[in-house]
Amino acid sequence: MRDGEQFAQFVSERSPALMRAAWLLTGDWHLAEDLVQVALEKSWPRWGKEVEHPEAYVRRVMLTTYLSWRRRRWTGELPTADLPERGTRAEVTDLRLSLLTVLATLPPRQRAVLVLRYFEDLSEKETADALGCSVGTVKSHASRGLFQLRTTPGLVEALGEGAHDGR
Repeated sequence: MRDGEQFAQFVSERSPALMRAAWLLTGDWHLAEDLVQVALEKSWPRWGKEVEHPEAYVRRVMLTTYLSWRRRRWTGELPTADLPERGTRAEVTDLRLSLLTVLATLPPRQRAVLVLRYFEDLSEKETADALGCSVGTVKSHASRGLFQLRTTPGLVEALGEGAHDGR
């Protein structure tokens, strides 16, 4: 199979997982689409030549792009407290919105660690490799981020009694 065909197959098969991770990082569906698109665009020139583990490579490109966007860009938009109604499954929606609200308050690296470790189910080592940092840094960011999640009013109640005390 040629590089172009392999790339097209990769995009077809892995786009949903990449979109999920990008959405969790950005908190915005449109920015997530942009992030995945930019990561794939940046990955294409090296596809098949220097890329031994394609998904890990694309994730790394996606994370570095996300972190650079957070450093350089400010769109002037401010989030509001009033969100549009979502219709059915209000409890699940409230939980998701609460989680996204808390994730949005975390520093970019803590947010990236939580997304990779707990939503993408990467190991500490894989997360460290993806972020280009040490395992200890991943543990530190995860600990601080989880503490923030656990101490956020309303989120613990939405998750249930056992979420706060580690049960």
